[in-house]
Amino acid sequence: MSASFSTRIAFRCPFQITQRNFQTSSQQQAGSSASHLAHIHKTIPAYPYGPSHWYKQSNFGLYGRTRIQFGNKVSERNEIKTRRRWRPNIRSKRLWSESLNRFIRLKVHARVLRTIDKVGGLDEYLLGEKAARIKDLGMGGWALRWRIMRTDTVQERFRKQRVEMGLPTLQEGMIGRHGQVVSGETLSEEIKEYDRELEEEDKRAEKEDQEEAEEVEEDENLGTGFMEEEPVQPADERPRVTM
Repeated sequence: MSASFSTRIAFRCPFQITQRNFQTSSQQQAGSSASHLAHIHKTIPAYPYGPSHWYKQSNFGLYGRTRIQFGNKVSERNEIKTRRRWRPNIRSKRLWSESLNRFIRLKVHARVLRTIDKVGGLDEYLLGEKAARIKDLGMGGWALRWRIMRTDTVQERFRKQRVEMGLPTLQEGMIGRHGQVVSGETLSEEIKEYDRELEEEDKRAEKEDQEEAEEVEEDENLGTGFMEEEPVQPADERPRVTM
């Protein structure tokens, strides 16, 4: 055995210090989510603030820039600190879109739900023009915003606004992702593809809700009769033991 090898063994650290990973999902799941996100946004104008790298599931819903928060739970008696986390209050809701004339199932934060009710609906929330609203939309809201802006209802709304403000009418043209003019067939195919993805997402969410309801029902059935005392039979009905 060489001296260098024995020295490495003698001074080897009994434990390995690994670098902290801020990603809560596995590498395989993260890779699949990244490819799915790139597939959704391949024909959509680039989101100016980019995807979220710290809480990746917020790229597929209306999370309002919320993320998991970390902190300590402090004991009142001896002030011992225990690490804990606070997850955002995310709900799966079916929200009505006036421009699309259909329900859309989304994962929405509770604060975003209150904002949607305050501004007057999902479409009004998605069409907000302030920078703070664009940041709150995230990648998922940005894709929905692009979809409803392609509808005839929103296009007519924008045309009336330009007329009221005295602005010239825009030339009819369909702008692609990189600023190039695309044909109507290409744009209609992109819209149909996005609508199919919305329908697939609705079916998948309904299936998950149904499976979750079945699991809850099974748990309730298993719990019936647990830790319950058997009724005491009257003395006349008890079996007699003969010796």
